Amino acid sequence: MKIRGNLNALIGIWFIIAPWVIGFSDQSGALWSSIIFGIIQVIVSLWGYDKPGWNSWQNWISTITGVWFVIFPFIYSLTKGEVWSGVILGLITIVFSLWSLGSNSGSKAVD
Repeated sequence: MKIRGNLNALIGIWFIIAPWVIGFSDQSGALWSSIIFGIIQVIVSLWGYDKPGWNSWQNWISTITGVWFVIFPFIYSLTKGEVWSGVILGLITIVFSLWSLGSNSGSKAVD
């Protein structure tokens, strides 16, 4: 659980810095969307890393941010590199979040 939460937090950090690293900081909507959802991702990933099970609202929010990471490059018409970054990391976020949601809530293993 902790590893998945920390990896999701790192993905959130990537989305915070991605506008400058990949080069879409000149697009205001995409810039702020990436930053805001990246910050949300970092917060809920670290807050919910030890809260498995379907009742973990933090993992649900993380799943939603993952979906947003997948679709936002298309909404803002970003280039191929930016699209691939969003889609791949968004899907990883979704998988890790759903994995945490499906984990046995009685187990606090360090997966």
